[in-house]
Amino acid sequence: MYKRAFEANMSRFFIALLPPVEIQDYANQIRQYFSDRYASRGAQNSPPHITLQPPFEWVNTNLSLLEESLEKFASNQKSVDIILNGYGAFAPRVIYINVIRSTQLLTLQADLMIYLKNMGIVDKRATNRPFAPHMTVAFRDLTKQNFKTAWAEFEPRQLHFEFTASQLTLLLHDGKRWNVKSAFPFLPQIHTLVPSLS
Repeated sequence: MYKRAFEANMSRFFIALLPPVEIQDYANQIRQYFSDRYASRGAQNSPPHITLQPPFEWVNTNLSLLEESLEKFASNQKSVDIILNGYGAFAPRVIYINVIRSTQLLTLQADLMIYLKNMGIVDKRATNRPFAPHMTVAFRDLTKQNFKTAWAEFEPRQLHFEFTASQLTLLLHDGKRWNVKSAFPFLPQIHTLVPSLS
C-alpha cells in the first residue's frame, strides 16, 4: 500500500536534445511512413530527439529541485553542433537516423551522467553499453520480418542534416506519451567580431 502511494507521487522523465522544428517535421514524416507501411507506431510517442539520459523516476514534490539543477548544468555548457547522417539500426527491432559521435556530444553526455549521478539518477544499462546517439524512427513494435524489409529499404537511403543544439530538454511521461516539460539554454555562442582596419 505504501509502495503504491509512493509510486503515485513519482513521475517518469528523460533528458534529451531536440532538433529544430523542420528536422522534427522530417523525422515525423519518416515515423508516419513506418506507421503506415510497417505498423510501427512506438516512435510516435515522443518528439524526435537524441536521448542523453534514459527514462528515470523522480518525486513530483522535488520537481523544482530537478529543474533548477538542470538549469545550472546547462548554463555552464556550450551549444553542441550536431550532424545527422544516414540511417542506422539496432537489429532486429529499431531503425534510427544516425547521429555522428562527435567529441563535443560525447563529452556533454558524459558530463551530464556524472552530474546526475550526484543527484541519485543512474542509468544502470550504461555500464554495459557505450552511449550511442541516435534519433529513433521505428521502435520495438517493428516485427522482425518488417524490420528486415524496412532495413533493406532504409539502409542505402541518403540523409544529411546539421544543426546546433542550444538547449537541454526535460521530457515528462503523461501515462501515454512523452511531452516537453521544460528546456534549459546552454551558454550562448559568442561570435567575435574582428575589427576592420580602415
